[in-house]
Amino acid sequence: MEFDKRGFAEGELINIYTELLRPRMIEEKMLVLLRQGKISKWFSGIGQEAISIGATLALDSDEYIMPLHRNLGVFTARKMPFDKLFMQWQGKKEGFSKARERSFHFGANEYHIVGMISHLGPQLAIADGIALAHKLKKDNKISLAFSGDGGTSEGDFHEALNVAAVWALPVIFLIENNGYGLSTPSNEQFICKQIADKAIGFGMKGITIDGNNVLEVYKQIAAAREYCITEQKPILVECMTFRMRGHEEASGVKYVPKELFEEWGKKDPVMNYENYLKAEGILDDAKIAAIREVIQKEIENGIATGFEAPQVVANTAEEVGDVYAPVTHTPISAATTEGTEKKFIQAISEGLRQSMEQLPNLVLMGQDIAEYGGAFKVTEGFVQQFGKERVRNTPLCESAIVGTALGLSIKGFKAMMEMQFADFVTVGFNQIINNLAKMHYRWGQNADVVIRMPTGAGVGAGPFHSQSNEAWFAHTPGLKVVYPSTPADAKGLMIAALADPNPVIFFEHKALYRSISGLVPEEYYAIEIGKARVAREGSDISIITYGMGVIWAQAYADKHPETSFDILDLRTLLPLDYTAIKEAVERTGKVLILHEDCLTGGIGGELAGWIAEHCFESLDAPIVRCASLDTPIPFAIELEQNFLASARLEEAVKKLLNY
Repeated sequence: MEFDKRGFAEGELINIYTELLRPRMIEEKMLVLLRQGKISKWFSGIGQEAISIGATLALDSDEYIMPLHRNLGVFTARKMPFDKLFMQWQGKKEGFSKARERSFHFGANEYHIVGMISHLGPQLAIADGIALAHKLKKDNKISLAFSGDGGTSEGDFHEALNVAAVWALPVIFLIENNGYGLSTPSNEQFICKQIADKAIGFGMKGITIDGNNVLEVYKQIAAAREYCITEQKPILVECMTFRMRGHEEASGVKYVPKELFEEWGKKDPVMNYENYLKAEGILDDAKIAAIREVIQKEIENGIATGFEAPQVVANTAEEVGDVYAPVTHTPISAATTEGTEKKFIQAISEGLRQSMEQLPNLVLMGQDIAEYGGAFKVTEGFVQQFGKERVRNTPLCESAIVGTALGLSIKGFKAMMEMQFADFVTVGFNQIINNLAKMHYRWGQNADVVIRMPTGAGVGAGPFHSQSNEAWFAHTPGLKVVYPSTPADAKGLMIAALADPNPVIFFEHKALYRSISGLVPEEYYAIEIGKARVAREGSDISIITYGMGVIWAQAYADKHPETSFDILDLRTLLPLDYTAIKEAVERTGKVLILHEDCLTGGIGGELAGWIAEHCFESLDAPIVRCASLDTPIPFAIELEQNFLASARLEEAVKKLLNY
């Protein structure tokens, strides 16, 4: 291993050694504690320390890093206190995540680190978003995301690289190629000779370097950083290395040929760099012993503090309260004018436009939303008014764009992403469920993201453009789920969603876009998320519904004036307005829950369960659910009409009236 110290002062070389040695000594201690049964699990980075240390030291301290399991050196080189790190690993409240996360699944904005999730690949798109924020601010900074060789097989890897290349984002994608994804060797992950070769297909620069040479890593990452800033382009850096322990300690290393350990043992990054500094007369045994003594005391003191810290005590109110970021700036204001007649789609567009005017940090992203104006023309004319930096056409990379939106949020931007159809959300599901929704609960980082979801059937669009999938998201703590049924609500809820610091899934029924109109106030106003609306007050039957269900219920009530219908428009599905639901039950004693989604697993089951548990004494009849068939959505109009809940509404009403 050849080291080149040119460009480094002696003090810098010693500092690099100290930073390189620290994670090695911490890990050696952790392995002792693991054998003693004092800690529960450990993912070892022994043999790979040079990558974390070299890369971290080559960046500015305020540039974000997205590390993974084997990047302890990122955390220590960013000067995270070891006692707090140890408390994090031990599940103590004084750690970085209030005992809610394990090992390195956490982030800390003060150290400019975004913690991983177990799915690995989604971290790469967050780096895209942070880099986009740098590009928009023109502040000459980069982001760096780690991946392993196994992670490069994931779709998120390809999407993140594609978006970074297309948008010319200053990102370093750093791949630790240690030869194995758990036990699967690289030749069963990819066929190309080097991972860096994959960069060619994305039109970006890719290089392969010695990941065990800390000075080489430092110089190459520093050069890559300069390249990203100067050229405003991403780069893929593949670091060749080897892990000397198992994927995690319990998995062992029996699947690895012994000769590999012998070969890579000779390339040990700590030992080789130490020997080099000794040979150059920069370090001697006494200086090394002194450095080790300082680190050892730091480790022992940190462990003592960690073990002395009290066990976490569950506080239900705090746990529930931390799921969402506090809403402090939402412009909740009643409209002061009746407004003018507008179609549903016009109201949504106006809410978006006024929010863009009010919120200069709001960025819109989606397929075809710029010059084309979106599949439904919601954003028509926006790019001319706000420019291509804020109204961005995206590649067909739904997962990467959701991750990019989260990265923007970390840097203080707001983001709206349009799913061209709600059905397409499945390819971004992981980012929404495991990143957006959990982020604030895990480590206090809000996800200021709105995802617009053109949804619903009734237009003959078939199984992949018609689904009502709101129940998937109403089940996920950390998300807010909004579903308006009137133009005035659509505008007011859109404004509220974009002002809210939490992730909001905003459903817009496609069949309502141009089929209904209503008075919409001209001014910028918001309707509070989580508040239902009494669409019609009655005394015989309460229909609890939302979206297209409100239209169906009102039309049916108009045709049957002999029955006094009470119609509650939920407007928000998460969080639910339980007070309004209870009051609706009490007004009539008979409840019909109506929604377009399929019956099984639909939100109607949750509503029925809550009403039965909390409003039983107010009921005069069993709760009746009216929903669509438990089938995919057919294409032919005759079949689609039979599929929809509206086909069974009269039957459900009669059943309830006749009880």
